[in-house]
Amino acid sequence: MKYSIHVNGAIKRVEADADTPLLWVLRDTLNLKGTKFACGTGMCGACTVHLNGAARRSCLISIANVGSGVVTTIEGIGDTPVGKKVQQAWLDIDVVQCGYCQAGQIMSAAALLATNTKPSDADIDHAMAGNICRCATYPRIRAAIKLAAGLPMIDAREADA
Repeated sequence: MKYSIHVNGAIKRVEADADTPLLWVLRDTLNLKGTKFACGTGMCGACTVHLNGAARRSCLISIANVGSGVVTTIEGIGDTPVGKKVQQAWLDIDVVQCGYCQAGQIMSAAALLATNTKPSDADIDHAMAGNICRCATYPRIRAAIKLAAGLPMIDAREADA
C-alpha cells in the first residue's frame, strides 16, 4: 500500500505493507538510520521517535497506524528548540559511550522537556524508564537532562564514580 507520512517537517510518500513497523519504514525506505533496531519488542527504547510530540517505540507502531501523525526522528529533533538544547547538553556532558542507545535516550529526554520544563529526579526516572543503556551512562544522561532544563546538577564525572 502507499502511505503519505509527515516526517521531520516533510511529507514522505512510501510504499509498504500495512503492518510494517514504522522503524523499518524510517530505516529501510526513508534511509533515516539514526533510529536504531535493538530488541524489536519495545522494551529497550533504542527505536524511540516522537509521534505527535510523544515518545513512542517505532518498532511497535505499524505504518498504517501512523495515519496523519507527525513523526520526528533523531535526524529532525535538533530542529526543535528543546531538541537542540538536549543534543547540546549531551555533547557538553559527554554522555555517549558506545552510542547505540543514545538516539532513543535523546528522543525520550526531549519529549520529557517539551512537556515538563523543570522535571524532578522522579520525573526523569519515569520518562527515561525503558530506555536501556548497556554502557550504564545513566548518571550522565540525568546530568544532561538537568543541564538542558537549566536545573542544578552534580558534576557528571562525580556521578559516574
